[in-house]
Amino acid sequence: MHCLQMNRLLIFLGLWLFSSQSFGQRQLVAENGSGAFSLANAVIVVDANDHELVKRSAELLQQDIEMVTGQKPRIIHAAQKTTTPAILIGSLDRSSIVKELQRKVLPGIDSLNGKWEKYVLKSSDNQLFIVGSDRRGTAFGVFELSRQIGVSPWYWWADVPAQKKTSIFLKKHQHASDEPKVKYRGIFINDEAPALSGWSKEKFGGFNHLFYEKVFELILRLKGNYIWPAMWGNAFYDDDSLNIKIADQYGIVIGTSHHEPLMRAHDEWRRYGVGKWNYDSNAVRLQEFWKTGLARSTNEKIVTVGMRGDGDEPMSRETATDLLEKIVADQRKIITEVTGKPASETPQLWALYKEVQDYYDKGMRVPDDVTLLLCDDNWGNIRKLPKPGEKPRKGGYGIYYHFDYVGGPRNYKWINTNAIPRVWEQMHLAWEHQVRDIWIVNVGDIKPMEYPISFFLDYAWNPENISHKDLRQYAGNWAEHQFGKAYGEAIGELISSYSKFNARRKPEMLDANTYSLATGEWDSVANAYNRLLQQAETIAKKLPANCYDAYFQLVLHPIKASANLNEMYLNVARNREAASNKWIEANGFAEKATQLYLRDSLITLEYHQLNNGKWNRMMSQTHIGYRSWQEPRRQQIPELKLVAAHEAVKKQDFGVKDMQAVIVPDGAKGYVFYEEEGKGVSINADHFTASHTVKNTRWEVLPDHGRTGSAITIFPVTAGRWEPASNAPYVEYEFYTYSKGNFAVNAYFSPSLNFYNTPEGLQYAVSVDGEAPQVLSLNKEDRATGSGIWNRWAGDNIIVKTSNHTITAPGKHKVRISMVDAGVVLQKLVLDFGNVAKTYLGPPETLYNPQNK
Repeated sequence: MHCLQMNRLLIFLGLWLFSSQSFGQRQLVAENGSGAFSLANAVIVVDANDHELVKRSAELLQQDIEMVTGQKPRIIHAAQKTTTPAILIGSLDRSSIVKELQRKVLPGIDSLNGKWEKYVLKSSDNQLFIVGSDRRGTAFGVFELSRQIGVSPWYWWADVPAQKKTSIFLKKHQHASDEPKVKYRGIFINDEAPALSGWSKEKFGGFNHLFYEKVFELILRLKGNYIWPAMWGNAFYDDDSLNIKIADQYGIVIGTSHHEPLMRAHDEWRRYGVGKWNYDSNAVRLQEFWKTGLARSTNEKIVTVGMRGDGDEPMSRETATDLLEKIVADQRKIITEVTGKPASETPQLWALYKEVQDYYDKGMRVPDDVTLLLCDDNWGNIRKLPKPGEKPRKGGYGIYYHFDYVGGPRNYKWINTNAIPRVWEQMHLAWEHQVRDIWIVNVGDIKPMEYPISFFLDYAWNPENISHKDLRQYAGNWAEHQFGKAYGEAIGELISSYSKFNARRKPEMLDANTYSLATGEWDSVANAYNRLLQQAETIAKKLPANCYDAYFQLVLHPIKASANLNEMYLNVARNREAASNKWIEANGFAEKATQLYLRDSLITLEYHQLNNGKWNRMMSQTHIGYRSWQEPRRQQIPELKLVAAHEAVKKQDFGVKDMQAVIVPDGAKGYVFYEEEGKGVSINADHFTASHTVKNTRWEVLPDHGRTGSAITIFPVTAGRWEPASNAPYVEYEFYTYSKGNFAVNAYFSPSLNFYNTPEGLQYAVSVDGEAPQVLSLNKEDRATGSGIWNRWAGDNIIVKTSNHTITAPGKHKVRISMVDAGVVLQKLVLDFGNVAKTYLGPPETLYNPQNK
């Protein structure tokens, strides 16, 4: 029974018409039987000589229909004249059934010729034709139908139950087609110990073909086609000879990570390599090592070229670009020798990861047919993009993105901390800059990244179908597809909220000092998590029992665990403040913090016991007790202090201290303002009181983007530079103050990087009351991503820039933010007259009256 089905009444598929995976897709499923035909007694027709993936897709559709209706349709291998409803599945390039039908009843299928992964779904009186331009196109058409009948791509990986119904009705005489906009779309299983590695060993015996069969099916159901397999201590081709066969059966393109050239896992050098991982001194053995790896990888693949140091480290400081260019040239000779074809006919990538981007910036080049895989900073901020107008490359560009990372300023592996509005904004930059050949994302253990993985692959399928204005709807649609219509919107809000909260600061970076205790900021943060938890638990009680496992994994666990962790650190902070003042309450706070620390383990245990232990070990990642960037081997409770009764001083006024905006004075209606004692004004970026557009270049709101509210950025994102004094696009904010004199404008920006690598970085301009604008750089200091000031930008998930100004009289004033460069994302403004308390998030918005905007 589906989780919203309270009885055995027939519930048609109207509940699913807006599933997140079907943005822009025509719906073939009917809400009732009127003008439709039933698949109750349907047969599935597939050519026995079609691709293995096509036949496997037919078997999975058979399974899906049985999960929904309880009836298992037959699979036959020849089209027959019959009145029985039929689903005919085939690829244009292999199926004899499709070729025969193409001449008789499917002349429009010619549109598939020469296309990449395109599919067509066409219904007649009692038949549905699913035809793909190739094997994956056919599979994607099949899985589109599975989604529309109510089977989530996460049915196995997150225990999402299928919607039970007695029959499935399809509309007659409908036609739908779709194809991807990004060519290769995939995930990287990485940093996979201890959670995924321990779980896979327990459930499958390791990262073998049984494990990868489940992964590959998931990727296909999400309309992906590409993977970098697990690599730390693992070797996809070497660990299990059946891995390559499963990859080929499922049509998944195999690649290797940025430091694993020519299809060899790095761990294989530990197993079989002789000598140093050094091309200067050991070129012959390295070439033979690479040649052997390439020769065995007879499946569809993208070959990584280039070289980094041993163990994902930089090469030596003395490494010259001419040596690296020689390495790539020699690797391409190997590709030609092994494949018997010109190297340009084998898909290749060169990853500009970390220091490798420096080599590129200093002039290193690879052949034009090699895809340049651009990278983020491991924290979701893209480091480099091609400038608009640059000469196109034959191999194009790709992006390597991160939802998980091991490295500075600290590992983040435990739980989902990826706010989708930021992911959209960064990948939209990539799309608009013509980065359209490869999108791959590091997903760590796969779980608990279900939601961001879904979004990343949905967006990669067609970035033009999901705008920044669709993201709230996307969250609700995704939740609806997992849990049904009744609570979809509310659950989507929960997912969006916890993701936003967790993105403010990675849980691994939290400590007692993160938020301000004195101002009530710590209380506000913890209370917000606890309110979220109350809402999540309320919905959990209303969902049927068979939904609980999926709901716990996708919604309740991340909220419950995060709320508990923040409450723990709040009590540690209270304990330390109380102990420093010899208040006896310190002991109560220590006891509470200890209870919450122990509860963290019980929450993990609850996850591990789901579905009879199906996910045991999957949440075993340590996340409390960091002493450096690397994770602790075991969790350790934060240091707590006790106060002896004989020396204690009692203090009674420990209460909840939510930060609140002040009361607006008479006559200030419509202004953003702050009382005189606070000496400041706090304004959310989207609450501008005026805006100015020039030739369609404008500031536009990014809903729910940022740490506290919504943000604004310039559209189009490829707009050229403007001089701020030349009528540039701007936004203005009115504010009211009782003060006059000097003050600072602190502008809070998302931590975007200098992706054009210009000396001045991305810039903006600020002025007050018509003064000459001051031009400030957002990020020119970032000349070495991975160290220095970048550590603070990434860890805090914000860049705060300050300009100084003077007003000569109290009253109403205007601050103007003018465009210089596209790419900057403004989250809030804080006007400081000298006494704004220091907090992590900045003061809450003072006041905003939208009716008077």
